[in-house]
Formats: sequence, C-alpha cells, structure tokens
Amino acid sequence: MTRQIGPIATTVVGSYPQPDWLVDRGVLRTSRVPRVHAPELWRVAPEFLESAQDDATILAIRDMERAGIDVITDGEIRRESYSNRFALMLDGVDAARPATTIGRTGLSTPVPRVVGPIRRRVPVELRDAQFLRANTDRATKITLPGPFTLAQQAHDDFYGDEEAMAMDYAAAVNAELLDIKRAGIDVVQLDDPWLQARPEAAVRYGVKALNRALDGVPGPTVVHLCFGYAQFVSNKPSGYSFLPQLADCVASQISIEAAQPTLDLGVLRELAGKTIVLGVISLGTPVVETPEIVAQRIRSALPFVAAERLVAAPDCGMKYLAREVAFGKLKALADGAEIVRAQSG
Repeated sequence: MTRQIGPIATTVVGSYPQPDWLVDRGVLRTSRVPRVHAPELWRVAPEFLESAQDDATILAIRDMERAGIDVITDGEIRRESYSNRFALMLDGVDAARPATTIGRTGLSTPVPRVVGPIRRRVPVELRDAQFLRANTDRATKITLPGPFTLAQQAHDDFYGDEEAMAMDYAAAVNAELLDIKRAGIDVVQLDDPWLQARPEAAVRYGVKALNRALDGVPGPTVVHLCFGYAQFVSNKPSGYSFLPQLADCVASQISIEAAQPTLDLGVLRELAGKTIVLGVISLGTPVVETPEIVAQRIRSALPFVAAERLVAAPDCGMKYLAREVAFGKLKALADGAEIVRAQSG
C-alpha cells in the first residue's frame, strides 16, 4: 500500500554521493556520464563490490532519514550513471563494441549499439528496490531511465526506426516498473532528460513512449526532465524546450530542476492537474542554502501550483557533491519545507 504523503513533501531526485572508499571521485567528476560500463569508477574488488554497495546504500538511506526527507531513494549507490545499469542489462544491446554519438554537451560519447530486439530478460533493479524497502519505514522511490532517453543514448544497428526502438525500450521499462511496484516501492520515476535535449523527436513520439512505459503501473509515477548535471553544465536556460507537452502523459508527477536555472515558474500553469516535483536546491554551488532561502523558493511556486500538488526536491546530480554538503542541503530542504507547511497551516 502506498504510504500517505502530505502537502509540500520532500524527496530527492535519485542520486546521493557515493563514499570515497567505494568510488574514485576524481574519475567520477572528470569523466562524462557513462553510457557503457565504467569499471574504473569502483575502488572495491569485484568479489566484494555488492556487499560494499549494500553498506554504502545503508549510509545513504540513513542520511536521508536524518535530514528529514519524506520520500527517499537508495541513492543510486550501485550505479555508474543514472541509466547504464539498466540499459546494459537488456537483450539486443552490445556494450562490448560501442559506437559513439554526440552527447548533450556536444562532445563525442561512447554508447552501446543496438544489434537485436530490445527485450528485458531478467529484473535489473528489483533487488535494489527490495533492499531499500527492507531498510526504511519511510515512503520510497526507485528511478529508471526513460524510454526516449534510452533510445537517444544508443546507436541503432538493428531497427532503422528510432520510434520503434523507443517503444521496445518502453516495454522493457514497463516490465521493470511493475516488478519494482510489486516489491512495495511507493513511487517510481522515469528519468527522461533527453526529451528536453531533442524536442523535435520528443514531440513525435516522446509522450507515446512514456505512456507505454507507465502503462498499468499503479500509484504515483514521476517523469523527470533536466538540463544536465551542474557538474558539467554551468549555464542553463530559464525555460524548457519540452515541458507543456507532458500535460498529456499519464504520469501523475512531473519533476523539474528550477533552482540553478532560475526557471520561470509560470510554465507550471500549463501542467495543471499534475503534481510538480520542484528543484529548490541548487547543485551549482557547494554553499548550503538556509532553510529560509529554500522556503522562499517553495513559496515562489505556490501562485502556480497548490501546496497539495507540490513536492520539494534538489535539482538533479547530487552524487557529485561532497557528502557533508549534500547532507546539509537536504537538511535545509526539509527545514525549509517545514517552514512553509507551518505558515500555511
């Protein structure tokens, strides 16, 4: 059963800093977001890696609980990136002989090649979901890469039709989401930032792919869009190239970053009926916001979205922060939301 979540709840987008003893943070910060395997990231030998990831996941869960976050994740601690853990476990994908494509930052990036029908053969994040659910009493969220983004982060050597490829990715994501929900996870989220990066293709089939991925998935469902991690993108626009179109998708919640980009929140009027997961913590600076600053950012959204349909979050990419900075920002997030709740009550 989905746990009840009140107005102006707090959550994280997905990731949380992995400990220095688990990953080489120098490699993490200087490498582009991996689309293929990145074993050089891990400091722990393969035979001990899963156990070490479990321990680090417990630390992330406890930090979110101590900070006062209402809807927590596993911190994506086991992932090299938000997308490659799921993407590279699918049938039809060849990561051993990657191709290259131009990433969102305009640089050439190795990506897996699609050489056959995209199929989900086994669960990928089911154990992650079960581990999270077993280790907290809070409401929980698990994230997956969205189907449009998965298709954009691969080189097609099989389909010859990017929409058909995206729809098969969507079917694979759907099967994974249903297993995750059966594990007791309260909220599921699709990270689909390439809807923003490739708006022309997104207009053609982005919502169609999202709706297929979310077909029959019960409870709160979220779609997350962003402009890229603050670690790699410092200058962000004040508006999304693809956002109002999500009013037509079946997701109940839309997650956007708004703190670092200083987003014009008037666009939220076009998403009437959706719950908004709003980024009110900037990850473009290591300075920890005060609760009062967070409260003001939350209040700035209330003319456009009711408190009952507003969830406060950081912008995305928290994994790149120092852990003490990330914790401080989450504590400010929880305290700032509480200020607004108290004044509204």
